[in-house]
Amino acid sequence: MSFEKRNTDSPWDPWEQDTYQTGKTTPPKSHGGLVAVLLVLVILLCGIVSVLGLLNVRLFAQIKNQKGSDESMLRFSAADPTDATQSAAFYSNDPAIVLETTPAGVENIPQEGGLSLQEIYAKAIDSVVSISCSASGGSSSGTGVVLSADGYLVTNYHVVEGAAVIYAQFTDGRKLEAQIVGMDEISDLAVLQVAAADLSPAQFGDSGVLRVGDSVVAIGDPLGTQLRGTMTDGIVSAINRDILTEGRTMTLIQTNAALNSGNSGGPLLNCYGQVIGINTMKIGDYVSSAGVEGLGFAIPATTVQEIVNQILAQGYVSGRPTLGITGEGLSTFYQMYYRLPAGLYITQVEENSSAASVGLQPGDVLLSIDETRIQSVDTLKSVLYSHQVGDTVQAVIYRSGRRYQVELTVDEAR
Repeated sequence: MSFEKRNTDSPWDPWEQDTYQTGKTTPPKSHGGLVAVLLVLVILLCGIVSVLGLLNVRLFAQIKNQKGSDESMLRFSAADPTDATQSAAFYSNDPAIVLETTPAGVENIPQEGGLSLQEIYAKAIDSVVSISCSASGGSSSGTGVVLSADGYLVTNYHVVEGAAVIYAQFTDGRKLEAQIVGMDEISDLAVLQVAAADLSPAQFGDSGVLRVGDSVVAIGDPLGTQLRGTMTDGIVSAINRDILTEGRTMTLIQTNAALNSGNSGGPLLNCYGQVIGINTMKIGDYVSSAGVEGLGFAIPATTVQEIVNQILAQGYVSGRPTLGITGEGLSTFYQMYYRLPAGLYITQVEENSSAASVGLQPGDVLLSIDETRIQSVDTLKSVLYSHQVGDTVQAVIYRSGRRYQVELTVDEAR
């Protein structure tokens, strides 16, 4: 619709509504109501301003009356206000920080009959080593503990897992290449050896007598060797704590001593400087994605003794189940690209294993064991840890577009 200017020279349309030939007859609109509303609002606003002004005057009067009694109530001072000789300075108009004479530092003894924190550190530090590893995929670091003067060390399995070269650095500055004597994934422990005969072995204590609330300290290399030899203190927060991680359940000591990446494999010490645990994890690293603090865990010394003694005696831990295969989960991309079903892609088959005896080979896909779908290494471990050596399981294998059912015997991992 468009509006055009009327041609004043043309005659009026006698049929046009509301018009005479003298012009429009519609009466003009009245704005009286709007003016009245605005007037009321102005009067209301003036009243509010007047009330606030009156309240302000009264408030300032009260503040002025109380100023003399309140202005000296807060003072930054270490002086004793009850001391008559100091009261004048304490209540003076000039705030000041008064530094009193401080006694010299004293020995921090965490428990009656125990060592001071300084003595614990001095006793244990030469038995703590820095572990650094390199592999084709990168490098990693952790901490270790000296087991014997002739070069045996203990650390975590996950610290040295997949390492091509391992070095141990000692407090005297020596950096020696270490060889793996044996490892146990279930307990997360590994024994190493270096060519040395004059090391300072740690003293291990009985973790079975620990109580919640006992004082402990941790020594290690948080975040790498740049902060090597860092000590943190805390207490035993819980004992016999069952933690499920990577398909296995570990019974651990819980502590609030600060543990960070790099502390793994280091000692948790009691107030006598004895190793009562090997630090292994904290919440946020392997247990949960939550970024919490004060929830660290250590492998009890009684467990360390059992596992390490077996590794030293025979190179492995008895009774650990295995099928003799190594694999990795298939991503959705690889499943679609290679047209493979969801499962565990087998990358290696050990010789003389049950898997090798039935003809499994790299490139096969493990679909299930005893009707449990297997799509990750953790799921495979969880199923295996529920069996004993010698048990038989029914497995479904995918190869070249066909599925096969095979019977496997659970072997002992060596």
